[in-house]
Amino acid sequence: MNYIISGKNIDVTDGLKEAIYDKLGRLEKYFNEDTKMIVTFSVEKERQKIEVTIPMKGHIIRAEQVSDDMYVSIDMVVEIIERQVTRYKKKLIDKEQDAAFFQDNFIDEEVDYDEDEIQIIRSKRFAVKPMYPEDACVQMELLGHNFFVFRNAETDEVNVVYKRKGNTYGLIEPEF
Repeated sequence: MNYIISGKNIDVTDGLKEAIYDKLGRLEKYFNEDTKMIVTFSVEKERQKIEVTIPMKGHIIRAEQVSDDMYVSIDMVVEIIERQVTRYKKKLIDKEQDAAFFQDNFIDEEVDYDEDEIQIIRSKRFAVKPMYPEDACVQMELLGHNFFVFRNAETDEVNVVYKRKGNTYGLIEPEF
C-alpha cells in the first residue's frame, strides 16, 4: 500500500509511522499494493485524532477515531476499517470496476453477511418544498432533527442541511 502520512498540530514521529505500518499493515491482505491510504494525525487540546481515507473508484473507505492516546486511536481505526471492508464487501465490489483495488483471494473468499446486512426498516415520503438554506435550518431546528432535505429556492436542486459541532450548520449540494 502507498501510505500518505501527515500531521496537523503534531509532528509525525518515527514511532507513529512504525505504528501505522504495523497496525494498518494488517489491511494489506485486503488491498493491492498500489492502493493509496491517506493517514492524517491531529491534536486539539487533549484529543488525539487519526483519520484514515482509502479512495477507490466510485467509493471511499474512511474512518476516524479520537482518544487520549494516539496509539489507542490507531488500534480503534484499524478495527473500524476492517469491519467496513468485510461488512460491505459485496456492495463495494463491482467485478468490473472496484475489483482492481482488492486482492483476488479476498474477493473470492466467502463471508457470512447475515448479521451485518444493512436493513432499511422504515421508509418515509414527504413533499420537498422550495426554500432557502437558512429557512431549512430553522425548519430542521423546529423538527428537532440533525439534518433536513429540501429543494433550494435559488438553484431548484435538492439539498441537505445538517448540524455540525459548535452549533453551526452545513449544506450539501449536488455536483454534476
